[in-house]
Amino acid sequence: MAKKKEAQKSPDFAKYVRGFWILFSLGILAVVLVFSLASWGVFGDMPDHTQLENPNTNLASEIISSDGKTLGKFYFNDNRTPVGYDEFPKHLVDALIATEDARYYGHSGIDGWGTLRAIVKLGAGGGASTISQQLAKQLFHGEGSTNITERLIQKVKEWVIAIRLERQYTKEEIIAQYFNIYDFGNNADGIRSAARIYFGKEPKDLDVKESAMLVGMFKNSSLYNPRPNRNPVGVRNRRNVVLSQMEKYGYITETVKDSLQKTELDLNYTPESHREGIATYFRGHLDGYMKEWIKDNPKPDGSKYNLYNDGLKIYTTIDSRMQTYAEEAVQKHMAKLQAEFFHQNTPDRNKTAPFLDLSNDEVDALMMRSMKQSERWRHMKYDLKIADKDIIESFQKPTKMTVFSWAGEIDTIMKPIDSMRYYKSFLHTGMMSMDPKTGLVKAWVGGIDYRHFQYDHVKQGKRQVGSTFKPFVYATAIDQLHMSPCDKLPRSQITIEKGKFGNMEPWTPKNSDGKYGGEITLQQALASSVNTITARLMDKVGPQPVADLAKKLGVESNIPAVPSIGLGTADISVYEMVGAYSAFANKGVYTKPVMIERIEDKNGTVLFQFTPETRDVLSAESAYVTVKLLEGVTRGGSGTRLRTQGAEKWNKMYQEIITGYPYQFTNPIAGKTGTTQNQSDGWFMGMVPNLVTGVWVGAEDRAAHFKTITYGQGASMALPIWGMYMRSCYEDEDLEISKGDFEKPSELSIPVDCSNYNPEDETEGDEKQEGLPDELDI
Repeated sequence: MAKKKEAQKSPDFAKYVRGFWILFSLGILAVVLVFSLASWGVFGDMPDHTQLENPNTNLASEIISSDGKTLGKFYFNDNRTPVGYDEFPKHLVDALIATEDARYYGHSGIDGWGTLRAIVKLGAGGGASTISQQLAKQLFHGEGSTNITERLIQKVKEWVIAIRLERQYTKEEIIAQYFNIYDFGNNADGIRSAARIYFGKEPKDLDVKESAMLVGMFKNSSLYNPRPNRNPVGVRNRRNVVLSQMEKYGYITETVKDSLQKTELDLNYTPESHREGIATYFRGHLDGYMKEWIKDNPKPDGSKYNLYNDGLKIYTTIDSRMQTYAEEAVQKHMAKLQAEFFHQNTPDRNKTAPFLDLSNDEVDALMMRSMKQSERWRHMKYDLKIADKDIIESFQKPTKMTVFSWAGEIDTIMKPIDSMRYYKSFLHTGMMSMDPKTGLVKAWVGGIDYRHFQYDHVKQGKRQVGSTFKPFVYATAIDQLHMSPCDKLPRSQITIEKGKFGNMEPWTPKNSDGKYGGEITLQQALASSVNTITARLMDKVGPQPVADLAKKLGVESNIPAVPSIGLGTADISVYEMVGAYSAFANKGVYTKPVMIERIEDKNGTVLFQFTPETRDVLSAESAYVTVKLLEGVTRGGSGTRLRTQGAEKWNKMYQEIITGYPYQFTNPIAGKTGTTQNQSDGWFMGMVPNLVTGVWVGAEDRAAHFKTITYGQGASMALPIWGMYMRSCYEDEDLEISKGDFEKPSELSIPVDCSNYNPEDETEGDEKQEGLPDELDI
């Protein structure tokens, strides 16, 4: 009987079984069909083989120092520089696997168990996205849609792309791509930027807790933002979840987990932007240089490189260590110098502060010119089409703003016209350092703060050079007339008459101390910057050969061939002056300054390799004799404070502004100070055999300057920056900055040893008599 009932049920049972398998097969076919349709692009474009090989990601162009450090990047939206899997610490990868995809090495793009769990729990137990799927989403369609149908289609596409990625790349390459593609917030695009910005490290140097924090941000970098004013508590909690996952899967012990979970985030937040970091002025100059280079150097297919997206690597000549020393020297000295300048220009001491020797009407005219030259005026007049009268009125309306101070930025309310005048009270600087033999620029400081003062005083700015121009006159006389540093000339006044050398009027320069008696050697004259001796040399050689020599030495600025150029009336940049002086240290050979050694594309293909540009300008003998003259400046002239000590005990000026004193250099140093009329510009050019450095200091307007030459001379304004910078360079022995003698030519017919002359003959004020002026040139 039981068998009969069982037989009666059998047909129905068989029908159900058959139906199940039919439905199952249809389901499988449906899934296969859906995946096939997605693969064929029915649901939207899918990446082809070429796109999978070269995902379209924006890569920042990287600026790299000569010692292998990243100085900064050029990027528009994405500050991304990819790094390889072999540069990741093991615990970084472990944190990712433990948190995002524990079965990563056991699937081929789709985690079947995870997907089944997600379906059964309707997503309550978390999503089933593998690292490969998440990479597919990041690369090819971004955030998921809120529409359920569209999101299901996107999910299918993710699965297909993930499988293709697994076929195209190794597991390690997929992990590397995922770390490199993710946006960690705060301009931290990719793991390298994230490691640098949040911890000031390269990825390979991240420790376990740092790695855990960054992996935790994969959940939502906008929500888990570690900055103090955002969500550091949530980030710490999320990091601890990652540490728990690492312990769960055996990557760390429970003891390590418990210990690390108690720690703070310990951020070293170092934002990366175009206005922060080191070498900001150099990077600003490089931006313009690269845009011009791109115009003239197209890709093989004829299209143009994109500086912000194509991932170029720009290998510069800047040494990050020397750049840091230069910036530190500028910061230390300029803050101290500025404090003294403010002290001398308080309203009770100077009614027209910060300007001197101007009437109120002249100050008003100066400020009006400055208004019309401002970006605010340009924007309101030409972009917004506002009338001049209304623009002028807007400068009188108090406005919220953040202004620069040496104590840090200040949030305040100020009239724009008052902020302009406030900014005009600041002293600025330009500094450049280069190897005279190779032309490689080692340091470039274009100002005091790039965020607030973006004008570059290395190459853009051109100011009167004062006595730093005199060596060009002396070098011309040595080259043409075979003169020796020991030759003597009368210190008395000389007049170059009207009409001679194109003079419109008779020219009779004065010495700064008003002394004119006796004779003096060329060595003494240059050391003490005696104007009448320079005038006599100019009368002997003529201004045209001097101007021609300056041009051959790389000075592109206009130098009129008139006698007064010998005292430094020409406006010349720091960049030009350093290049020119380098020829003296390089046996008379001018080498054009070089800032880029090579440029590579993102694949490492060399696109540009520099070739030095050199030319013979002076004989090796003439160059060497000029150098020996310049050595006299630091032995017995305006540069002797580089070698002395003790003045801070009795000279108040050394306590107030001679930053870093005493320097106590004992090695050969060739140099020249420069001070222009009314102390508007202070210069120091200093050389050792393998490094030439120039420093300029002054205000934006020449009407803003020190009252006295004690504070306003080049030896006070500019020389301390050189002294501190060089002391730091010497302390860093890895830099191998020379302390030896300048190389002497094998054949030297001009006498350079003037030891037979009587030092008592030198009555010009020099730095042995501290506080006396070193020169007044115009």
